[in-house]
Amino acid sequence: MGKNTKTLNVAVLGAGVMGAQLAALFANKGIKSYLFDITIELSSNGKDRLNTLKPGPLEKPEYIDLIIPCNYDSDIAKISKVDWILEAVAENLDIKLKVYKKLLPFLKDSAILTTNTSGITLKELSQNFSLELKKRFMISHFFNPPRYMRLLELIKGDETSLDTYNTISDIGENILNKGIVPAKDTPNFIGNRIGIFGIMSTINIAIEMGINIETVDALTGPICGRPKSATFRTADIIGLDVLKNVAMTTYQKSKQDESIEMFKIPKAMEILIEKGNLGQKTKSGFYRKDDKGNILVLDLDNSKYRPIGKIEIGLGDNIIQNEDIDQQINALIKLDSKYGKFFWEILSRMLLYCANRVPEISDSYKDIDNAMKWGFGWKFGPFEIWDMIGLSSSVRRMESENKSIPKWIEKIKSKENPSFY
Repeated sequence: MGKNTKTLNVAVLGAGVMGAQLAALFANKGIKSYLFDITIELSSNGKDRLNTLKPGPLEKPEYIDLIIPCNYDSDIAKISKVDWILEAVAENLDIKLKVYKKLLPFLKDSAILTTNTSGITLKELSQNFSLELKKRFMISHFFNPPRYMRLLELIKGDETSLDTYNTISDIGENILNKGIVPAKDTPNFIGNRIGIFGIMSTINIAIEMGINIETVDALTGPICGRPKSATFRTADIIGLDVLKNVAMTTYQKSKQDESIEMFKIPKAMEILIEKGNLGQKTKSGFYRKDDKGNILVLDLDNSKYRPIGKIEIGLGDNIIQNEDIDQQINALIKLDSKYGKFFWEILSRMLLYCANRVPEISDSYKDIDNAMKWGFGWKFGPFEIWDMIGLSSSVRRMESENKSIPKWIEKIKSKENPSFY
């Protein structure tokens, strides 16, 4: 496959929000793409939607001309010219298999086919492929919005050739400017497995400990090196229906997960979903605005909206004003209050959860750190944070609370200078 942008031919299958943005990602690099959907109307609508999405997917308005709307019936022969076919249709196995069936007769022998799935295994997706095609098939999981999120998770199957993997990795890193993280073919890979655990465990522990939404978001945002959207606002941005689907993928497919109960959807969130209050896209979720534009927040106890209350975490102003994340995290875990106990509980569970995912989802803790920084906007990865709070002292505290410590963490702790970096 040619790696020069002028010679690289690309097709994106599925003109939904993600598929259209992937076509825009290539357009920003001067690469023409065929954007396929069931009808020309759907693919054209997907292309036109790029002008209304915020943040904007296109670097320059004229780049939209590099995206060619197509449909599977009259334009499928164009696939024969394509080097990289990137499938981003609905997250439904039957739909994906039907799309593959249409394009297989037109694939050239050197073409690479990848899927943007986040929850369907390579084995299921490639069940009707020849061995030769399986060598040229893998998962390339971009994060939304792809123009702005650096993470690209790459997952190869048992039959995927090293040449296929290296080609997509090379294009991803050197042309699309992505941060490449190799992942294993496990439910939700690395970013979403860890990130959704972080959101769902925080929500469930907050309910259990009686911490309100606005305080949780104050504790889990910039003060600990995470985006302003923190936990509940991030859930609203993702969409509560989408969040539930991703959480349920792990819950249903990872029965050996020691923290599987944390992926359960709490009653307050189920009520919101049932009412159609799905977050930002419906203008109502954990947060909403009233008729006067005032921001209201959900009361987790009674599922009614109320004004945002005054937030007093209890940290000194000098610590907050310094904006030293290392200092702030260490002050939070030592805070002798229910907020300090809450922060320690969600942090310690997150660190142990990440440690238990090695080698299940990744052989490298550094890749887990990169996935969280590049895919969820964390300033520091979980293992970098573990170094910040001191591996030895934090493990001792965890052990005093009867938390189970993975053996490989115990080995690092026993070193003369116990740290990950």
